[in-house]
Amino acid sequence: MGFYIVQFLTGLSDASGLFLVACGLSLIFGVSRIVNLAHGSFYMVGAYLAYFIIAYLPRGIFSFWTGVVVAALAVGLIGVVVEVVLLRRLYHAPHLFILFATFGVVLMIQDLSRWLFGAEDILGPLAPGLDSSISIMGTLLPEYDIALILIAPLILGGLWLLLNRTRWGILVRAATEDREMSDALGVNQTRLFTSVFFLGSFLAGLGGAIQLPKGGADLLMDLNLIAAAFVVVVVGGMGSIPGAYLAAVIIGELSSFGVLVFPESTLVLMFLVMAVVLVIRPHGLLGKTEAAEQGSTELAGTLLQPASKRLRLVGLALLILILLLPLFVDSFQLVLMTEIGIFALASMSLFFIVSPGGMTSFGHAAFFGGGAYAAALLVHYLQTPMEITLFLAPLIVGLLALIIGWFCVRLSGVYLAMLTLAFAQILWSIVFQWGAITGGDDGILSIWPSQWADSKTVYYYLTMIICTGGILVLRYFIFTPFGYTMRACRDSTLRVDSIGINLRLHQWLAFVISGAFTGLAGGIYVFSKGSVFPDEMAIPRSFDLLYMVLLGGIETIFGPVAGSAAFTWLHDEISRVNFWQLILGMIFIVLVVAFPQGIAGSIHNRFGKYFADQEK
Repeated sequence: MGFYIVQFLTGLSDASGLFLVACGLSLIFGVSRIVNLAHGSFYMVGAYLAYFIIAYLPRGIFSFWTGVVVAALAVGLIGVVVEVVLLRRLYHAPHLFILFATFGVVLMIQDLSRWLFGAEDILGPLAPGLDSSISIMGTLLPEYDIALILIAPLILGGLWLLLNRTRWGILVRAATEDREMSDALGVNQTRLFTSVFFLGSFLAGLGGAIQLPKGGADLLMDLNLIAAAFVVVVVGGMGSIPGAYLAAVIIGELSSFGVLVFPESTLVLMFLVMAVVLVIRPHGLLGKTEAAEQGSTELAGTLLQPASKRLRLVGLALLILILLLPLFVDSFQLVLMTEIGIFALASMSLFFIVSPGGMTSFGHAAFFGGGAYAAALLVHYLQTPMEITLFLAPLIVGLLALIIGWFCVRLSGVYLAMLTLAFAQILWSIVFQWGAITGGDDGILSIWPSQWADSKTVYYYLTMIICTGGILVLRYFIFTPFGYTMRACRDSTLRVDSIGINLRLHQWLAFVISGAFTGLAGGIYVFSKGSVFPDEMAIPRSFDLLYMVLLGGIETIFGPVAGSAAFTWLHDEISRVNFWQLILGMIFIVLVVAFPQGIAGSIHNRFGKYFADQEK
């Protein structure tokens, strides 16, 4: 019995650290609607700063907790710098672009932390006065766990008083409920955003600092935590602090006991919980329906226009260049161009639901990796020829998208995006752990093209034909009545409902089309690499595809192509140098600030008039 009591208390202890990070994330989103990917980085920096500050101070209880608070305050100030210098310039841009900017911050902090703190994992110091254990019916529980269990409710109570008994808290709640109305009533949004960002960053730093005696500090703790923090925020309800605490407790306890019942479930349990909660309660446990989700999205009114005759000539010239490219480049560059073509199709497929469809997916790697694994399994177990495999893989993934999309289109906004992430992580855990079939972490090897296409040049041409054809088919869909109906569903859900258009059906079909073409890209990818690994279904791959779309721009059809080319080329070139993440993050931030409409969108705004058809 004592073992289960201690296991329960351990779950509460883990939930406390998770709550501190999640409540800060929830505060920031509630006011600014920013999905801050850098929040995990602030958590990591808090742990590192606390370690070095505590080591500098004399050993003692006062010094330890002083170091924790000072580290959290320092992280809060870092958050203010990020908000003032970067994010404040982007509030007018679509929120997805701000997400891309915070990804640049993540990359920069990764390399800066490696440079400042070193690459070695750090073992955290024990908390003075809380460095022993107590026995509960014969089972030991660290005293520090009890302290963590008490800290979380104290923080929750303090936040409740701050938000409900102070003028600042009233303004924050007003901005959370109706940001536009609070702005119209004269609330200084700039100061409010900065103060909220400070508090949220402070809480993230505090979460990192107080977990130091339990887990130490390392350079992967930001990426290991940010997904869990987002899950807690979404399960609890975006912007709900009590919801975040409730969700953290649920996730903490299920993780604590789940490892006893089904050890393999630890990789996917919290995503299963999120999927179930969102299917039953689309806005989380304590979340509320947001006004913005009842009407149009922030992409409402975005016009995608057919190419003019001059632009078609430019496109024809680009196709000719693609055909002639093997005459001028070496084999390595040809492989890189093949990869760019594959990702151009995958990102165009994601663009299909993001821009005209108004739906955001954080889990499109489920379809890209699904296509790769479908092709690999067909070849590995059934010896299916490449030609038939490339036909069957998108059909299989289309069926997968049919199932996933049925659940996802019932949600909107961040909740829809996070549900796609949940399904992607569930599928990732299956291919990662089902080693007898998928090879697990070792992947599936020796998946090569047919003999007639085994040369790099021939496979390059095959890839370009299929990917260009897929991109043109998706472009065709956008300018059909179905595509125009998609945009109507994106711009005003109430209007399309009032005139009898089935909103969910059109979004569902768009989801299936997008998934099938992404699966086609995944099938081509596995033959180009000769193998497939679970990484193709992991979170980084999903966000890579999203970043390609954002980098190119979501207001022009050429955006995904330009974004995939720029992202793939930059990543390949810069990853060869030391501190490449710092350089790449800086480039991404500069691109977002300089080209808030994406590369292709900014080029279109600057030079579009020169390619427009002449009026008669």
